Amino acid sequence: MLTRLETYYDSVPRSGARAEDFGPLTLFVREGAGWPYYARPTLGHTGAADVEAVEKVRARQRELGLPEAFEWVAETTPGLRAPVEASGLVVHEHPLMVLTAEADALPSPPEDVTVRLVGSADPDLESAVAAPYAAFGATPTPGVAAQLAARIEAGLTRLAAAFDSSGTALAAGQHQPVGPVTEVVGVGTRPESRRRGLGLAITAALVEDARALGVGTVFLTATDATVARLYARLGFRTAGTALIAEPAEATA
Repeated sequence: MLTRLETYYDSVPRSGARAEDFGPLTLFVREGAGWPYYARPTLGHTGAADVEAVEKVRARQRELGLPEAFEWVAETTPGLRAPVEASGLVVHEHPLMVLTAEADALPSPPEDVTVRLVGSADPDLESAVAAPYAAFGATPTPGVAAQLAARIEAGLTRLAAAFDSSGTALAAGQHQPVGPVTEVVGVGTRPESRRRGLGLAITAALVEDARALGVGTVFLTATDATVARLYARLGFRTAGTALIAEPAEATA
């Protein structure tokens, strides 16, 4: 399973980013609007990464004005943590979860909320795009909605959102299918709409859509153990540990 996910991790950024080779590490550089990508272990590389390799990538990220971010799976690349931490980055651990069980009986969304998929020409697309950004106190950069619409049209991204009666998106999230594997990403709820089960409802809708598309492996990364328990209600089980590294000041 983890080998399958590694192949997915290497494939999915390539539809929206260029890959720069740093030997044991690959830096994905987004082309166009949207959240920036990160560096990951190079798929199939057998040599270990050292501090020098990490520093080269970090220098390139600074040169490009990108966050100095690294992501990998602890169980598949156990030797990367030491050089990343030796370079001065802080490593955070997150449960990596795969859908392997049946979902519990879940409560329906609030009566005044509609959860649905959002198409590329949907008039509520921009509102759906803005919801996860608002969840993290951010605003979409110009061009994000148009780029996401193109990805939806191409079948690279599936978007679901929860709308109130006025048509405002209160929460949204995506899954990104590549062949038989997809990852649920970017699930976020506006601060004023939290604790209503909207994130779980969005994730359930994305899982249902993935299954309808014939996707065999659905996975996600939970923020922490508390959030992981919520996803467990949908049938997700922890399969590994996702590691995310960033400068200490980014976590302050």
